Amino acid sequence: MRFDTYILPIVVFAIILTALIKKVDVFEEFTAGAWENMKVCTEIAPTLIGLMLAIGVFRASGALEALTGFIAPFVSGLGFPAECIPLALIRPISGSGALVVFESILSENGPDSFAGKVASVLQGSTETTLYTIAVYFSVTRVKKIRHTLLCALAGDITGFICSAILVKILL
Repeated sequence: MRFDTYILPIVVFAIILTALIKKVDVFEEFTAGAWENMKVCTEIAPTLIGLMLAIGVFRASGALEALTGFIAPFVSGLGFPAECIPLALIRPISGSGALVVFESILSENGPDSFAGKVASVLQGSTETTLYTIAVYFSVTRVKKIRHTLLCALAGDITGFICSAILVKILL
């Protein structure tokens, strides 16, 4: 018998039991929370739509390939595989776009290749920085993102560089 199959029912039962003991109208609280989340969704929808549109235009226009071709000679000299450049460019912008690029790297080079291993570490150790900033800052209505953006992108670049170095050293 596995305990993990019972976790969700136990949590739901505990919430309902606690609400009954404290005499809280669970359904009313649930619908109030759902309504608040719908408001948040409508607030962040324009930001997400704009971000998705920008990603689509960036990829469809050929700008991703052009930027990859420009950057490749510089980063290849540092030991970063050229096959992973599109992933490094897309990852801070879009998680789903990065998964598509990640899958293509694995299918073209294999998961056990240097590029496949670097792509795996890079995918797991970096964040969708611009997406996260766009969502959280639009909800909180923060306008000045300069320092956050610089620090977050510095963290991403560190993750890109360290992914290649650590794969080379450890694997």
